[in-house]
Amino acid sequence: MRYPDGGGLSAEQRKRREEVRMRAASLFEEGVEIPLIARELRVSEKSVYQWRRTWRTGGREALRSKGPCGYDCRLGPHLQARLAVWLEEGPAAHGWADDQVWTASRVRTLIGRKFHISYSVSGVTRLLHRMGYSVQMPARPAAERDEEAVAAWREVTWQEVKAAGRQPGRGSASRTKRA
Repeated sequence: MRYPDGGGLSAEQRKRREEVRMRAASLFEEGVEIPLIARELRVSEKSVYQWRRTWRTGGREALRSKGPCGYDCRLGPHLQARLAVWLEEGPAAHGWADDQVWTASRVRTLIGRKFHISYSVSGVTRLLHRMGYSVQMPARPAAERDEEAVAAWREVTWQEVKAAGRQPGRGSASRTKRA
């Protein structure tokens, strides 16, 4: 599952988990036993043992949330803003004159040319998604589309090329029984 901030938990979920760990730290200070803490906080004993070990070495501060997990984006906010401006200019402004479509591959090339940073194509799609861009569908069908030809193809050609379904007949759901 993907999360809006790049991975792991949302800010609210991280805060809630941190509050649980802080409550555990208070119980550690009171000398409450591990099984009782786990039961009260509704977490595993293993987690409580780990938190206690961390608490003993670094105190309450060591139990604080360290923020979202995952890698930081190689393009910071100011570079993303520059990239957005270049994307608004269109592909023709950057050397792709054959059509006015940005593809992930083209954006990858643009990032490499302008920032000297290498991204994979899938990394570019994730970056664009984080920036608020999405896959675009055409606003209207192509002018060249012939609806009558499409309907005729569906009626005749498709019926000939589509795979035949399973033949009706007796069968059994059991692998060991004969039908």
